[in-house]
Amino acid sequence: MVKKMFSAILIVLVLWSAQESLFANEAIHKNKESELADDFNLSDLNNKKVSLSKLRGRSVVLFFWTTWCPFCRRELKALNNMYADLTKDGIELLAINIEEPAYKVDNFVKTNKFVFRVLLDKDMAVAESYEILGVPTYVLIDKKGHIVFEDHYFPQKEYKDLILQ
Repeated sequence: MVKKMFSAILIVLVLWSAQESLFANEAIHKNKESELADDFNLSDLNNKKVSLSKLRGRSVVLFFWTTWCPFCRRELKALNNMYADLTKDGIELLAINIEEPAYKVDNFVKTNKFVFRVLLDKDMAVAESYEILGVPTYVLIDKKGHIVFEDHYFPQKEYKDLILQ
């Protein structure tokens, strides 16, 4: 467990360092426009099932995160602040916690007063299907269900152009 935690922390630090120092003002992302987003069924903190396929026709932001990641915490606060604007634009935000106990995630969400839906990827199956390499990771999906952006930052300037067309 310690080895797994150390590896995860190391990945986060490497990704953050690359993001902050090397690519601070460059939009680096994978454009996977022809790739249809993998469907999934996850439970939220109220044990209600959420399926990506049922959101087809809506733009979706998937945010993969953990409670122990300091960069995730920063991004979660930013997402909480812009959640009203996202929903006003018809964008669904799904914050997907990776492999942490529900009680821990629920406590964290309540303490921070997050208003968006949080899903639990208890066995990392969804994170693995999306080939997530480190957190935080954003995956933006257009109304047709195609992945149009994937990276470790939120594309603040271009997200509307990417997923609202």
